[in-house]
Amino acid sequence: MNFLGVAISKLIHLSVRCLLKLAEDLGAEPIWVFNAGISRNDQVDTTAIAPFVKDVLDSLEFARGSAKSTWGSVRAAMGHPERFPLKYVAVGNEDCDNTKPFYQGHYLKFYNAIRGAYPDIQIISNCDGSSEPLDHPADLYDFHIYNSANDLFLKKDTFSRTSRTGPKVFVSEYAVHVDGDTSKGSLQASLAEAAFLIGLEVNSDIVHMASYAPLFVNDNDRKWNPDAIVFNSWQQYGTPSYWMQTFFGESSGAVIHPVRLNSSYSGSLAASAITWQDNEDIFLRIKIVNFGPNAVNLTLSATGLEAGVNASRSAVTVLTSNDSLDENSFDDPLKVKPVKSGLPSAAEEMQAMLVPHSFTSFDLALDEYGELAADM
Repeated sequence: MNFLGVAISKLIHLSVRCLLKLAEDLGAEPIWVFNAGISRNDQVDTTAIAPFVKDVLDSLEFARGSAKSTWGSVRAAMGHPERFPLKYVAVGNEDCDNTKPFYQGHYLKFYNAIRGAYPDIQIISNCDGSSEPLDHPADLYDFHIYNSANDLFLKKDTFSRTSRTGPKVFVSEYAVHVDGDTSKGSLQASLAEAAFLIGLEVNSDIVHMASYAPLFVNDNDRKWNPDAIVFNSWQQYGTPSYWMQTFFGESSGAVIHPVRLNSSYSGSLAASAITWQDNEDIFLRIKIVNFGPNAVNLTLSATGLEAGVNASRSAVTVLTSNDSLDENSFDDPLKVKPVKSGLPSAAEEMQAMLVPHSFTSFDLALDEYGELAADM
């Protein structure tokens, strides 16, 4: 018996167990991204990939297998006899490019083995299918994007032109990430990211999941900018990008409605309209990014309402600051934050003003709703 190999496998499975338990404790859906036999500078020939495939199958058995199975019993012995609900795996990370010719051969070996053993697991390819179809089977493909603020804002319609057939999209890494454009996370960066996320939201028939660039960073050990939450041994704060994401998180699972923008400044705007439910209350939420330096006056008109808007329960939330390059810090952790206020003028048709460099959410409380459209 190869005792060293068994010991290494147990260490790997201990790490897997810790990560799966963390996801379980957070109430989050785990996605396991495993090594596909390719590193930054080296790669295994496809003819030698079998041991890697076996390791992955063993690890999946550790997560998903019966407590009486070989590796499921190891999980049980660690104190977790219940199976982990692992539903997604990604074959490698950023491995599908011209410098890594073995990826697609490796991918098919992993895909066939996993599909045969766990037909319900969703398998994610590293290859980009946003502009042309993939030439291999996949449930989703992984899409990464890092740009300047201006370029990311212009990418907001990326998936409006993507085929509606074939694998769905997992945007697993997105952020404004250009030196001099973000520093440690500016309002301007968060607005460009918000516009891009609005583009994902309105294309949610094809984009199924998204996640930001690194969530946490220790300020004493920075390797990457920007990040969503910054901490040290006794302090923490959220960057503008963190606060921007709160506009989207609470209303996931919403119903998307068409939006028409009628403004001379439409080139600097991005908007979506959704209906969502918060406990017993139903809201029409209209989110608008004003990426430009000018204030914009709009008439918001929602057609198709089956009941009036309840102004007393409606609200507006605005993320902005005095300067588009403003950032948060330990000394001023809430310099850029959302500000919520009542919306006594809320109605099916109402006037609204968007301040320069801002992200605004209008939450119109409804009693009922039908097929809606929003004109602005």
